[in-house]
Amino acid sequence: MVPFTVEFIVWTLPIVLLTLKGLETIEPLVRSVEETPEPISAEVQGTIPSWISGKLLRNGPGKFEFGNTHYNHWFDGMAMLHQFKIHEGQVTYMSRFLDSDAYKNNREKDRIVMSEFGTLAMPDPCKNVFQRFLSRFEMISDVSFVKYKGDFFVSTETNFMHRVNPENLESLEKVDWSKFIAVNGATAHPHYDPDGTTYNMGNSYGSKGALYNIIRVPPEKTDAKDTLQGTKILCSIVPANKSHPSYYHSFAMSENYVVFIEQPIKMDLMKIVTCKLRGKAMSDGIYWDPKLETVFHVVNKKNGEVSSVKYHTKAISTFHQINAFEEDGFLMIDLCCSDNGQAINNYLIQNLRKSGDALDEVYNTMGRVFPRRFVLPLNVTGETPTDQNLNTRLSSSATCVKVSNDKVFCQHEDLHGDELHQYGGLEFPQINYGRNNTRPYRYFYGCGFRHLVGDSLLKMDLKDKTFKVWQQKGFFPSEPAFVASPDAVEEDEGLILSVVLSPSQDKGAFLLVLDSKSFEELARAYVPVNMAYGFHGTFDASA
Repeated sequence: MVPFTVEFIVWTLPIVLLTLKGLETIEPLVRSVEETPEPISAEVQGTIPSWISGKLLRNGPGKFEFGNTHYNHWFDGMAMLHQFKIHEGQVTYMSRFLDSDAYKNNREKDRIVMSEFGTLAMPDPCKNVFQRFLSRFEMISDVSFVKYKGDFFVSTETNFMHRVNPENLESLEKVDWSKFIAVNGATAHPHYDPDGTTYNMGNSYGSKGALYNIIRVPPEKTDAKDTLQGTKILCSIVPANKSHPSYYHSFAMSENYVVFIEQPIKMDLMKIVTCKLRGKAMSDGIYWDPKLETVFHVVNKKNGEVSSVKYHTKAISTFHQINAFEEDGFLMIDLCCSDNGQAINNYLIQNLRKSGDALDEVYNTMGRVFPRRFVLPLNVTGETPTDQNLNTRLSSSATCVKVSNDKVFCQHEDLHGDELHQYGGLEFPQINYGRNNTRPYRYFYGCGFRHLVGDSLLKMDLKDKTFKVWQQKGFFPSEPAFVASPDAVEEDEGLILSVVLSPSQDKGAFLLVLDSKSFEELARAYVPVNMAYGFHGTFDASA
């Protein structure tokens, strides 16, 4: 079947709720796979532009059982690192499992011995109950490749990262955030200033309860062994409920501000602390409370001052932000969000491996994720009028109304037309980060979701809310990576890279290369191995 590219121009089509039947099983995409530790050549069909040279590094779960024990949640699988090396129109592929403590211990005992986000390990018979209670959780599979001070790390949402050699994917050392600053972890989605200064967020849990912390990592090393030296906590934000802080996967950043989104996905700390004693997985302590509002906390990057004005909206959930920028005294925050916050619970392994009517039911009861814009007025004072829309930008239909001296209620603008509903919404957003992060922009890219995992690639145009689509029945593309061409003049000049899997074809995976401007297919690089569907990645042009 020939893939197709479609462009939609949307005006006033009625919204149709997408209900699907007869979904193809994706069980092969969540099976354990073997690593490929030595580079192998891919078969290139089509032409990859000669100017692109570097490595697409990706990460995701690749092993879901040890011996007779198995993981319950997609996030729990052992992290597999992937490298697609592109040079002079040719591609090689290799992969390795991250050599984490969990992987080594599980492999040695041939059973799951370390509990994860959705899986409770069986007790070690050699430990007493108190020792078992004190043994730590790994919590959530390694999610993404991130960069600090020029080094690549595989990051989770715990206090541990693993420094990795991008050339051969070998695990070099484990780095503990808590050795440098008082946090119990950080997100796998940091943001970068042009000078290399890195910002992130991490929680801390102490005698004063939970805190949300904004983290700043300096851009340069002090010596060859430097990892996170010089890292500082820029500021701390007190949760609305210290014993029930919000779960967050990422945050937003503009030129002058960091924005933390406190959403109604809550963590019951007492349930989490006692989950092993109660015989429950950690995920039992995470819940969605639609009665709560979502709060945007705005932090000045220069001095760490937290705005006393809080920006509220209705209950939404968000995992990934698209971009944020300032204009005319307003802060625009674009994000992928849903009106339902139970997505984490939908990705149990048993759900992903269902087929027939049972699979259809899982999909049709899930919330959809769509791109939206919130407009936050930055100069709210006691003199600012109440009960009127403060958004004077004619280019946006978003509203923001001051309801008290320290509260502004915001309603979003859709960054899409109604036709996007037919593609199941959009997630895994990417932009031309080097050129447009924290700045006004026109284009973003992502996956459409007419299935539990991405089944199309989308290019969104904010100018007139049109979009282009790459889709082929039976194929499931991963998060797109944008690579700008070296002589680019326009924002969308470059390539889109995506790893595409097919559950109906044995060893049918390929690296897809699209022209990011026209969204037309240029090439495929077929790899003769089976892969599991992954999460995130990055392109390293240093090769």
